[in-house]
Amino acid sequence: MSGRAPRQEEGESAKLRRKEELSRRIKEQKVVVDELSNLKKNRKVYRQQPNSNIFFLVDRTETLSQCKNTLDELKKAHQEMENSEKAKIKK
Repeated sequence: MSGRAPRQEEGESAKLRRKEELSRRIKEQKVVVDELSNLKKNRKVYRQQPNSNIFFLVDRTETLSQCKNTLDELKKAHQEMENSEKAKIKK
């Protein structure tokens, strides 16, 4: 058993879970962007309403742009998490 306090270990495991969740979401978003990028121009795209089984027709290019922005935000958050971990190691 390590000499760390239980609270510190809980904090580290929570950070690890957040990092893994972020990585999973980045992978999912990459797939969505790739799928939207490879659709033919005349294909229809539908977006599901949150917490519902209702889908609405959306503009493909606008949705692709939104998905790319979301991917960029996720990557930025992941990079910030990596940088903060590196900063702690240097201390």
